Amino acid sequence: MSQRAVVTGGAGFIGSHLVDRLLSLGWDVHVVDDLSNGHRHNVPEAAPLHEVDVADANALLVLAESIGPIDRWYHFAAQADVRVSVEDPAFDARVNVIGTINVLQAAHRDAATVLLASTGGAIYGDAPLPTTEAAPTRPPSPYGTAKLAAEHYLAQHARLHGVRHAAVRFANVYGPRQDPHGEGGVVAIFGGKALAGAQARVFGDGRQTRDFVYVGDVVEASIAASDAAAAGTDAELRADGDIPIYNVGTGVQTSVVDLWSAMERAVGRDLGIEFADARAGEIEHSALDASLARRVLGVAIDTSVDTGVVATLDWLGTQVEA
Repeated sequence: MSQRAVVTGGAGFIGSHLVDRLLSLGWDVHVVDDLSNGHRHNVPEAAPLHEVDVADANALLVLAESIGPIDRWYHFAAQADVRVSVEDPAFDARVNVIGTINVLQAAHRDAATVLLASTGGAIYGDAPLPTTEAAPTRPPSPYGTAKLAAEHYLAQHARLHGVRHAAVRFANVYGPRQDPHGEGGVVAIFGGKALAGAQARVFGDGRQTRDFVYVGDVVEASIAASDAAAAGTDAELRADGDIPIYNVGTGVQTSVVDLWSAMERAVGRDLGIEFADARAGEIEHSALDASLARRVLGVAIDTSVDTGVVATLDWLGTQVEA
């Protein structure tokens, strides 16, 4: 009998890729998504879609009971737009903090492993680059603060109940199916501009850098982190009641201007840039050191921006044609 996993946010960008991969590995997968950001067409027929808000504790518990025994929870449902978190921090906390608590309560019945999708740059703030997991956490936005709180609830639940959870802190994830929102949305935005033959709009001077990590690498690292937690092969990272927290990024800084240049190379045209005023609340530079994930989990995380951009544009092109 195959093992059963629940993926919250499984109709979204990263979550839907995770669902596809878990199905390919023989898992029985259920998707929990309220479709506020996700899309029904992202969910394959083999994975039942349950339209439930993770912030609704009772609905999530009832759903878990109806599904039956659950081995793993992959908690990817999130409010991931920094600007929204600044404008409405209470809403951000409802989704990212209360939603995580509710997932932990639903997972408690089966003592299931929970893998939390967290965030890198939004938790660390301005820190030495590439940033390791040992860096101080100084979130510059309510979004980062909420994700840090979610990590603490995850660790507290693991200590209190003797279960094995883990968290992954993502850099700026990009790839096919991405909407132009959230931390890595600039890739989707630029992709649309490049395919339309339009110039890019860049906020600030374009020298701000991000660690752009391809969605396929993120999915492999997430599954590996959950597998290690369930099997206990990450015991070295659980001293003193801690939970494993892994950075998932390339460690490479790519400026916004350089990202646009990669787009121009992919389409074979020079399209130009329009500069606009910088946006408040955003960090200037970020890159994550994923040495721990590579060593403990054996994952590569090595897709180059040029390779990933081509794959993203190929997918975006099919959407334009459709």
